[in-house]
Amino acid sequence: MKKVHNFNAGPCVLPDQAIEKSIEALKDFAGTGMAVIEVSHRSKEWGEVMDECRALWRELLDIPDTHEILFLGGGASMQFLFVAMNFLEKKAAYLETGVWAKKALKEARGLGDAYALASSADKTFSYIPKGYVIPEDIDYFHITSNNTIYGTEIRYDIDSPVPLIADMSSDIMSRPVDVSKYALIYGGAQKNVGPAGVAFAIVRKDALGKVSRYIPTMLDYRTHIDGGSMFNTPPVFPIFVMKETLKWLKGLGGVEAINKINVRKAEILYNEIDSNPLFVGTAAREDRSIMNVCFVMAPGYEALQDEFMSFAKERGMVGIKGHRSVGGFRASIYNACPVESVEALVACMKEFAALKA
Repeated sequence: MKKVHNFNAGPCVLPDQAIEKSIEALKDFAGTGMAVIEVSHRSKEWGEVMDECRALWRELLDIPDTHEILFLGGGASMQFLFVAMNFLEKKAAYLETGVWAKKALKEARGLGDAYALASSADKTFSYIPKGYVIPEDIDYFHITSNNTIYGTEIRYDIDSPVPLIADMSSDIMSRPVDVSKYALIYGGAQKNVGPAGVAFAIVRKDALGKVSRYIPTMLDYRTHIDGGSMFNTPPVFPIFVMKETLKWLKGLGGVEAINKINVRKAEILYNEIDSNPLFVGTAAREDRSIMNVCFVMAPGYEALQDEFMSFAKERGMVGIKGHRSVGGFRASIYNACPVESVEALVACMKEFAALKA
């Protein structure tokens, strides 16, 4: 198979171990003589997969018993509506740090009084707002912890006087998180914990049931808690791949171990961006993401962008084109992206600079 270095923002690189186990399950799942995508989700064998996957989440993030773990369809974009449906009664505040935060806020505004408490739109979302005060008269405060398009990240757990809700689609399981500080953590799986097709939600049970509106059955977190994430047929194959991905992560030493690896990968790449005369980072240094590294050609070298893109592609770099809304380059270095791939990209950048600088 052709060897490439996968920096796609999502769906993204997955561990070889998870892919191999998933291929085996497509051929014969748990000795049933059926593929994992054929087996009944009410079977004993599938129930064991769900139990193991939930147990891995609880162990790896040290999730307290106060919180339930859900696996749902619809992706994080559906969760934008879930959040407002289940938590918005009178008023909610959002930290506006990028496109996905804006989309989450839009859904909330469709149901009630929701507003941006602080925003970094004035500088193209290149930093995380600071100095704001979370009011105590709101139903919840919503953040997007990692901003894939702009390469910024909140790498700490905010102390909030009101229920804290976080979209952690692109940095979940990349670092330790104090889950007890959150009423809800949610996201799509396709960055760090599996393939596209399943979303996760870690919800504090006593935070539910506070709104007076009717909540449609499928948009009520309590429906899925009561149904064990199987009120309707769950996305079985993505959940199976998720389980195997989390087993791989546990084998590495868990989130503490992967955090050290992720920090090292980011340092290697940012150090090259900062020292290479052809490139410059776009995110504020104090807010740089360790998941999505965004950069552009340095002033005076803008005309070389397409040439570098072709140069990198010839050397096996895949998915480094920046989001269509901002251009430039983006290297997504999620959990399963190996250090060797980051080193290969850095070598590519050095080689190009030697030819052009």
